[in-house]
This record gives sequence, structure tokens and C-alpha cells, in this order.
Amino acid sequence: MRVPLTTLRLMGRIWAALVAVGLLVTAAMSAHAALRAIDAHDVVAVVPDVRRGYEADEHFPGSALLYADRAAISGRAAPAAGVTGTTALPDLPMSAAAASRIVAADAGITVAQPFSMARASAADRGRAAQCLTAAIYYEAASEPDAGQQAVAQVILNRVRHPAFPATVCGVVYQGSERTVCQFSFACDGAMARVPSRTAWIRAARVASAALAGYVFAGVGLATHYHTYAVTPAWNRSLVMTDVVGAHFFHRWKGYWGTASAFSQRYLGGEPVPGPHLPVAPVAPLMLAVVPAVTPPDAAVPVAPAPVSTVQPDYALSGTPRVAPPVVPAPDTLPPASQILDRWKDSGKPL
Repeated sequence: MRVPLTTLRLMGRIWAALVAVGLLVTAAMSAHAALRAIDAHDVVAVVPDVRRGYEADEHFPGSALLYADRAAISGRAAPAAGVTGTTALPDLPMSAAAASRIVAADAGITVAQPFSMARASAADRGRAAQCLTAAIYYEAASEPDAGQQAVAQVILNRVRHPAFPATVCGVVYQGSERTVCQFSFACDGAMARVPSRTAWIRAARVASAALAGYVFAGVGLATHYHTYAVTPAWNRSLVMTDVVGAHFFHRWKGYWGTASAFSQRYLGGEPVPGPHLPVAPVAPLMLAVVPAVTPPDAAVPVAPAPVSTVQPDYALSGTPRVAPPVVPAPDTLPPASQILDRWKDSGKPL
């Protein structure tokens, strides 16, 4: 029996209508359930934080988290989070008048010279890259590229300033051997956390470019920085050069902030990356007490020699004895035979 074509078309339309109604009902039920959930909790759903590693923790933007409890337990000290430490300046290498003339001629923001490792060994290159990457990561992990480049520029500026060590790793971990770090992450326990691979690679790229000669011109000859959330003690004694991201950058006043002061040459010899070994306290030198010498003209009484109480028979008991002469032993052999030679064998059988 053949079904009319009009009947088939009608049945197809009915099935299509049923499917459409079912989809509409399902969508309406889902929307209704979502509205009820939002109304019950009165919150908007958020995407969960999928960050990993150091930058997933709460800390000042672009700075290391200060672990106060861990630092108290270990006895380590560090500057406040997001603040570089400072150090004493050396004596001026010239007269005050000559330094004043240099300061007067060096006005405005002076761009730093490109950093060069052309003559460095492969070991020094690898260590410098690792130390600079760690500093950029732990000090500016959440900063934009410009913020990370500015932090790298401060570290390399310090390498060429005579007030700081002449190596990248020496600058990054300066003071860690005496628990007075220049950068907080080297003393506050931040390095115990596993870094994010993606963020570490990003910091490594910035470090590689800076070591290859890239210069972030905005911060000039800055050797210090701090975040907007803190006010370090040296804030008013330095000159601010730029604001990049969450950091304020500063240079020294006077001669030590001019381009002439950055005369320290990079000679290599990078220490092992990581906080330096603690320096054991040196025990005070104990001087031996020397007895006073009697002047030669002073009369020193001499006690008389004691009288010997050894009996005469034993007085020479300690004298070495002389061995007596060797006397040969007497000959006890029988006398020589008196038989003539021709008769000596006469008694033997034939």
C-alpha cells in the first residue's frame, strides 16, 4: 500500500515541530534553573584562578612577598617587599669642585650604556642569566614588559656602579651572606616556592635581552626602586627618574648619580646562583702573653748547686760502660795425626 506524498510531508512537519518544542522546553528549563541559582546566592559566577607559582599568591604588585614569620624564625632580614636595599657610597675619586662641575653638566635623565658580556665565559653568561631571571621574576612577575625591563636595568646599573658588586649574581644576592639582602626575595623565603614555567620563560626573555645590550631608557641611571605601597627610608635622599608600572625608580644625588660614576667594569667571575653562604663570625685574635725580660744590668741572684747525696758506689751508675775486648775461645780439637801418609789407608779391606 502506497502512502500518499502529502501524508509523508505532513508527518515530517509534525516531527520537526515536536523536536523544536522539545529544544525550547529544555532551554527554558536551563535558563530558569540558572536564574534561580543566581537569585539564591546573589553572586555572579567567576572564572577560577588558574595561575600557578609565585604570582598566584597575594603580594604587592610586581614585588616579592615578605614572609615575616619565616624571616623571624630563620633570623634573616630583608628590605620591605618591593623595595631595594641601599649601601654606603665610597669616597669621591676627585675633588668636590670637580664633582660639582660634572653634576652641573649632567642635567636631566641620562640613558645608561648598553651592557656587554662579549668577553664573558659561557659559565658566567649562564649564571648571570639565571640570577637576572630570578630577580625579574620574583620582583616583577606581575608587571608588564616595561616594568620587568626597568627592574633589569636597575640591576645592570648597579653592576657598573662602584658602590655595588661587579657581577650580576653578586648584585642580585648582595647581603644574603649576612642576612641583610638588597632584594627581599633573596632572604624572605620566596625562592622556596616553585615558579610558574610560563612566567619564568617570560622573565628569562627580558633578562636575555638586557644582557645582550637592550637598554630601558626611561629609568636612566636609576639604582633603586620601590612600589607605591611602601615608603623606604631613602625615599627623600634620592632623585626619582621614572614611574613604570607599580614601581618608582630613583638615582643618587650628586656625582654618584651621574654617568661618570658608572665606571666599574664587568670582569666576570660570577658566583654560584642563589643566596650566598653565611659568613661565620671571626673569633677575636688571642695574643700570647710573653714574660718580661730582665734587663742585662740587673743582678740576678744565682742559687748554689745542691750537694749530691748519692753514695760513692752508685755515683757513676749512669756512665756508659765500655765493652771488654773479645778473647778467642781455646782450641779443644784433638791433636793432629802422627801416622805417615803411606800408612793411613793400611787398615782398609782390599
